[in-house]
Amino acid sequence: MDPDERYMWMVLDLARRACGKTNPNPMVGTVIVRDGEVVGTGFHKKAGDEHAEIVALKEAGAKARQATLYANLEPCSHQGRTPPCTEAIIRAGIRKVIIATIDPNPLVSGQGVRLLREAGVKVKVGVLEDKAKRLNEVFFKYITTKTPFVMVKTAMSLDGKIATATGKSRWISGERSRRFGHQLRAVSDGIMVGINTILHDDPRLTVRLDDEKAINPARIIVDSRGRLPLNSNVVKTARETKTILATTDLIDPEKREALTDAGVEILTLSLRGEQVNLQELMPALGKKEISALLVEGGGTLNYSFLKENIIDKVYFFIAPILLGGENAPTPLGGAGAHELKESWEVQDLELKQLDNDLLIIGYPVRRGEVVHRNSGGAGGSIRSATVQG
Repeated sequence: MDPDERYMWMVLDLARRACGKTNPNPMVGTVIVRDGEVVGTGFHKKAGDEHAEIVALKEAGAKARQATLYANLEPCSHQGRTPPCTEAIIRAGIRKVIIATIDPNPLVSGQGVRLLREAGVKVKVGVLEDKAKRLNEVFFKYITTKTPFVMVKTAMSLDGKIATATGKSRWISGERSRRFGHQLRAVSDGIMVGINTILHDDPRLTVRLDDEKAINPARIIVDSRGRLPLNSNVVKTARETKTILATTDLIDPEKREALTDAGVEILTLSLRGEQVNLQELMPALGKKEISALLVEGGGTLNYSFLKENIIDKVYFFIAPILLGGENAPTPLGGAGAHELKESWEVQDLELKQLDNDLLIIGYPVRRGEVVHRNSGGAGGSIRSATVQG
């Protein structure tokens, strides 16, 4: 293997250690090499902490002079929560910087490379670039659009049902699949369901893992008429875990006040047909720094996202059971595509077997659309690479 690629794989492995902890910042790793020896390593642990380059430079110390620094993302050149990394790299006497990809953040976007080159530092860009972009797919979407990277997760039977005709759904998927689902929650900033899920199942929408450090994502309930019960689990625990109700002016004013008093944050949006306008909701969530959104809705909410073309990634768990039933719900409801040419194609498929269940991961694109996606990944994409099945 090419030495630059070998060290960049080390960088990607380091960056991945902080999956779900750096949002809305990217995951970044750094390796410093001098005379064929790794003299410093580091990764960005969480937003506000030292950047990976600074951690690695501190470890390398004087050995950083005339060394080569590897990073999966262009070093920052602006003052944010921490000082610019380019200045530290130049002061340390780094001879060469090898970067996987340019930072899409408009505040950086090539400026870091320019400053390094102006200071006499050699710069090489593009080593394992596709892998690095896929690793930070959430960041790349969020920083360029200010809207969340949207993931839809659902579990269904082999014949495509998410519940029986009488509404029973616990549990369609196996224990290992459910654990994977909770790991997805743990690396997301927000988890979203529709009001029907709350009325039927009364879930807590929290992370249930052995990891005591796991943080619950914000809970977002889409409910155009404000039917969210005051005695529901999400309302009763709203002061413990951030809870957002996405609703419209159809909500009763007294109900709004009662929910607010219980600790629920209210987002009032316009109607799109008879539903909450998702095109307004996405940037509203982006302003709250929700960069990774996990949608665990029923067929109605899931199809609303699909119809609006705002699903970035899907996780479909398929259990080896057959439910039948003409009226049994499916993962996608709504009117659906009228013609095959109007359907969505799921691209860049990844398959996992979780005990007896099959997990299909991919990126939906409406047929006929040309999408230039980063193929391949650091062991897969961020969410499939870092969540252990």
